[in-house]
Amino acid sequence: MFANRSDFTDAEKPLLEKLDFQQGVIKLPEAKATLNVPADFYYLSPADAKIVLVDIWGNPPAAAEGTMGMIFPAKYAPTDIEAWGSTVEYSDDGYVSDADAATTNYDELLQNIKDSIRENNVEREKQGFPKITLVGWASAPHYDTSAHALHWARDLMFGDDKQPQHTLNYSVRVLGREGVFQFNFIAGLDQLKEIEGVIPTVTKLVQFDKGKAYTDYVEGDKIAAYGMAGMIAAGAGAKIAAKVGLLALALAFFKKAGILVVVLLGGALRFAKGLFNRNKTPAA
Repeated sequence: MFANRSDFTDAEKPLLEKLDFQQGVIKLPEAKATLNVPADFYYLSPADAKIVLVDIWGNPPAAAEGTMGMIFPAKYAPTDIEAWGSTVEYSDDGYVSDADAATTNYDELLQNIKDSIRENNVEREKQGFPKITLVGWASAPHYDTSAHALHWARDLMFGDDKQPQHTLNYSVRVLGREGVFQFNFIAGLDQLKEIEGVIPTVTKLVQFDKGKAYTDYVEGDKIAAYGMAGMIAAGAGAKIAAKVGLLALALAFFKKAGILVVVLLGGALRFAKGLFNRNKTPAA
C-alpha cells in the first residue's frame, strides 16, 4: 500500500497511525449492502474519514457528518498532496426510476444549473464567500445500465476570472431497491483521467443484500421523488432542483483550505449533503 510513499513526516505519522486501512468485504448494514474493496483501493471507517476530512484536510467538522466512510486508491496516503478519494454515503429515498436516463437533455440541464449557480452567487458574495462558476461537464452524465449506476463530473471554478481555481466535482450514484449509494470524489481537475479510469471499478464495489438490489423491485415499493436528472440537480440548489422534482440545499467544501461555502436558499423541503470540492493548495 502507498506505492508512491515510503517515508512520512513527523507530523503525518501520528495521524496515519490512527487510521485502519481496510480492504475486502466491508459490511454496511445501514445501507443493507456490502462494499467489496479490491487490493488497489482501501476503505476508511466513518471515524477515520473524519480524521482525514477534518484533521488532515482542514475541513469544518460538518464535512464528515453523514458519511459511511471513504475510499482511496491504495497508492496514495491521505496526507499525499496528490491524494484523491471519495466519500461513501447512502440515501434511503426509495427506488429511483431510470426511465428518464436516455431521454434527459443533459445540455439543457447543465445550462439550468449554470443559471441557478450564477443567480445564487449574489447571496454568496454578500456572505463573503467566493463566487462559483460552473464551467461545464468535465465528464457528461452517463448511465451504466448493467451496473444501474449514474456518473457525471462538473468543472467548477471558484473566485474571479483573474485568479481562477478549478476543482473537479465527480459523482457516482449506484441504484438499489430502497435507495441510492453515493460516491462523491474529492479531487483536482487534473486528476480527471485517473478517476475516469477507475469508475468501472467503483460502480461495481457495491453489493446489495439479498432482495435489496435494483432488479428486486416489486410494485408497491417506495418510489423516490426524483429521477436521473433530479440526482444531478440536487447539488445545485433548490431553484434548479425544483424544476426536476427535487428541492435541496448543498454544502461545498474546499479540501485543505478550511473554507465553507454555503448555498443559502430558502424554501427547501429537504437537505442533500455530499457535494465536496477540493482545493489543491495546502492550507497555510
